[in-house]
Amino acid sequence: MKVRIESFENLVNALESLPSIGKKSAQRMAYHMVMEEHFGALKIAHAIEKAVRSIRRCERCGAMSEDELCPVCGDPSRDHTKLCIVESAKDILQIESSGDYDGTYFVVESVEQLDGVKLSDRVEEGVEEIIFAFTPGIASDAMILFIEEKLKDYDIVFTKIAQGVPTGVSLENIDMLSLSRALQERVKV
Repeated sequence: MKVRIESFENLVNALESLPSIGKKSAQRMAYHMVMEEHFGALKIAHAIEKAVRSIRRCERCGAMSEDELCPVCGDPSRDHTKLCIVESAKDILQIESSGDYDGTYFVVESVEQLDGVKLSDRVEEGVEEIIFAFTPGIASDAMILFIEEKLKDYDIVFTKIAQGVPTGVSLENIDMLSLSRALQERVKV
């Protein structure tokens, strides 16, 4: 006879639906929540509920926001002449955590979802440089060409983030495309 606890199985299935969470990890987390840390589990549940109800896309750039405009779009001290185009709102969090970029953003998840009018409106607000921060690949290169073609009538400098060998990683652990690009796009020392 197989022991079945439906509410526990539902929790495991819900956790397992999250990215990078397998069955065993989901079971460990579920067990910890229901058997060892009730208060922590309720705190997590409340935080998830609040986030799902209050976070939406920024009307201007597509980033995560609790208001109509995200904190970046609403910040007059940002450099509005630089527009970094990213594939996902979570990419903005990563770039912001570096502390090395002071411009604004625009999220383009796919060609089908590209709002050319909204992007053109942003460019007309004084954008001088568009920085593509896409994951390297053929699809990304096609997206870059597509956007450049859409904006060819504007006086804009197009750049993309550097690619190649990450700091602290040995060459034996680098994929061939990254190594090839690092060699092709080498810089003078």
